[in-house]
Amino acid sequence: MSPTRRGRALVAVLITLLVVGGVVGGVLYLGGRSGIGPLADEGTHSGTGAAPSPSLPAACPLSGKKPKGGHVPDRPALAVKVENVPAARPQTGLSWADIVYEEPVEAGITRFIAVYQCQDASRIEPVRSGRLTDPDILRQFGQPIFSYAGGVKQVYEKVAAAHLVDVNFNKPGALDHVYFRDSNRLAPHNLWTSTRGLYAFAHVHDGMPAPVFEYSKKRPHGQRISGIHLPFSSYSDVYWRWESSKKAWLRFHGTEPHLLSDGTQVSATNVVVQEVKVYMTNIHDVNGVPSPEVMATGTGKAYVLRNGRVIQGTWSRPKLGDVTVFKDRSGDEIKLAPGTTWVELLPNTIPVTLLQ
Repeated sequence: MSPTRRGRALVAVLITLLVVGGVVGGVLYLGGRSGIGPLADEGTHSGTGAAPSPSLPAACPLSGKKPKGGHVPDRPALAVKVENVPAARPQTGLSWADIVYEEPVEAGITRFIAVYQCQDASRIEPVRSGRLTDPDILRQFGQPIFSYAGGVKQVYEKVAAAHLVDVNFNKPGALDHVYFRDSNRLAPHNLWTSTRGLYAFAHVHDGMPAPVFEYSKKRPHGQRISGIHLPFSSYSDVYWRWESSKKAWLRFHGTEPHLLSDGTQVSATNVVVQEVKVYMTNIHDVNGVPSPEVMATGTGKAYVLRNGRVIQGTWSRPKLGDVTVFKDRSGDEIKLAPGTTWVELLPNTIPVTLLQ
């Protein structure tokens, strides 16, 4: 959406008063691997049952859903960089993110940017290093907090230039208070953190992001499909398949379900495929492989999956200060279903296959 329309959307939700009677509901826990304990809890960052401020929206800005914890926390978006090589699976905490971006990195592998705001994850694992693509994507969320396991000099400089709140694990005190090593995993795939720890460490307690998508419960007109195939590489041979009984898209690597550490399968209410230009930088990993960077501005093809259907169209983002807008072939903005969204930053050289 454009900044002007996004502003109108935010004003519209801000004038909606959320009245909550009684005490906010209890905390929801999910079990994890042995020794991990609860994976995440839903609710506000304050942990109180106080009635919300009239200035807060009735729905979570990054999912369009009403918060189960009683009210939307007045805090910025928090982005965490999560690894996705086979040795990093199963991951922990992705299910509690409002939005997850999948981006290409070196040698055909991918990594995730998990964006949290309305829910808390008591464990997010494994956290890995940042890339040049990350600040360009995250500028859409205002001044979010960015958690990552370090990076090259150019990444640090770009994070600073984008005015992100940098809480990478090399910050003084971070490894003592907010990042920890999992003894059940081999390094470097064992660094974990939590949303509440990161918010406390960042010392940022307000600054709610504006929505980056429009939401509507109205079912869209689109082609009915059973799934989509996005072959990033043999490491990340991504399939999303519609499961009508769950009203969700389920994620697979080839024929293997993409499972989280509590045994549940990765799922999403919406899957947005954004075909992007990618170029190789002069930065190389430890194996000498060049690091790619996504062109986050411009235009390209897009596929929006919701409610068992796909709407084909385009995306556009003229400059980094804008939010990416997705429109159908008639030129109307595509609205998402309220819920979690995965955005696939797919190189435009990779074919997309719709499954019937």
